[in-house]
Amino acid sequence: MRLFRQDILSAQPERLYRAWMAEFRTPFFRSCLVNQPDLVEEVLKVRPMDFPKSDRVGEGLRPLLGASVFLTNGATWARQRRIIDPAFEGGRLRETFPAMLDAGQAAVARLDEGVRDIEEAMSHAAADVIFRTLFSLPIEDAVAARVYRAFRAYQRTQPILNLRAFLPLPAWMPRGHRAETLRAAREIRELITALTEARAAEVAAGTAPDDLATKILTARDPETGEGFTAGEMVDQVAIFFLAGHETSASALSWTLYLLARYPEWQARVAEEAAALAPEPGFGDISRLRIARDVFREALRLYPPVPMMVRETTKAERFRDRDIPKGAQIVISPWHLHRQVRLWDDPDGFDPGRWGTENGKACLREAFIPFSAGARVCPGAGFAMVEGPLLLALLLRAFRFECVPGDAPVPVAYLTVRARDGIRLRVSRR
Repeated sequence: MRLFRQDILSAQPERLYRAWMAEFRTPFFRSCLVNQPDLVEEVLKVRPMDFPKSDRVGEGLRPLLGASVFLTNGATWARQRRIIDPAFEGGRLRETFPAMLDAGQAAVARLDEGVRDIEEAMSHAAADVIFRTLFSLPIEDAVAARVYRAFRAYQRTQPILNLRAFLPLPAWMPRGHRAETLRAAREIRELITALTEARAAEVAAGTAPDDLATKILTARDPETGEGFTAGEMVDQVAIFFLAGHETSASALSWTLYLLARYPEWQARVAEEAAALAPEPGFGDISRLRIARDVFREALRLYPPVPMMVRETTKAERFRDRDIPKGAQIVISPWHLHRQVRLWDDPDGFDPGRWGTENGKACLREAFIPFSAGARVCPGAGFAMVEGPLLLALLLRAFRFECVPGDAPVPVAYLTVRARDGIRLRVSRR
């Protein structure tokens, strides 16, 4: 089962394991790693309904996420997306921008000089962004702070893959969830339930702020006219916080680490950021071209979600290999983004690649940090505004340098994080 060994994600960039397509078998299950663009497109874009999300992998996340849009399939998933997607349309991003800017400015004000754990700082910043945009609450709010602390505890005890879930165990048999993981999941859901019930009451009274939670609570399925029930809303808020907090924190942390390793690119981002108005507006995001390309390159090298797992609903044949019904199809952005047959200098940090012909082709065919096709992350546009904005605000105020002898080692928890944190030396510009 070597594809799932932790040291694959622990390797430094120059020692990464690569595969065109690999497969492995045990007496219990069969899985295939699909690392070829046309097959990835077949699974994610051409026939997504033939390759639903794997229930086996969802096993580890269900105590927290319930029946959220991240885990459901078929008609249930389609209904959830019809309700959710309008909240993340382009015009909505403009409306959430002031809250995002406030969170970014608060992150700058909190950060102190000296050697700092950047993962911790970016987790705090990303949590602040999602609470302000979702519930109009800063992270300093007591309930928001409790949810944040519980999520921090949860993500460190939950691997991205729960291998016990792959075994054909009876439904009544324990799946190996740690007690602390279940406690954290219960606490998070209780806190989210309280927030959701309070917002529902504000909506009923006509006093609710016009944020993402209100938009989703009041949204209706255009086909049925129905909205989310209270229980469904808790599930959706849980995945919004997980996706909006965990993935953004991972991406921002690795981006700052890469900029510390490559000070010439850091200087370019800082210069671009210095040209912004003191209080930038939504229209200024389009001017952050270097910050966007740097953030995109970090997403390529350190995709927050390093693998996705789908399941075959019927027998398939990929590259002259028979794949049975019920097989697990593993699509790994970590591998695809470093595919030597596709990318120029795949292990190198080069934000300028996105202006080259090779970079443009790979952007279309082999870049999937937010997945692709029908199940692409609805918050992808949100993330591509948040990332460059926070980078610009941080780099305008601070300089980041590596600490000699303290290189971070990536591991897969819920997202790609550093085994012992990412410590950088922070100084004011």
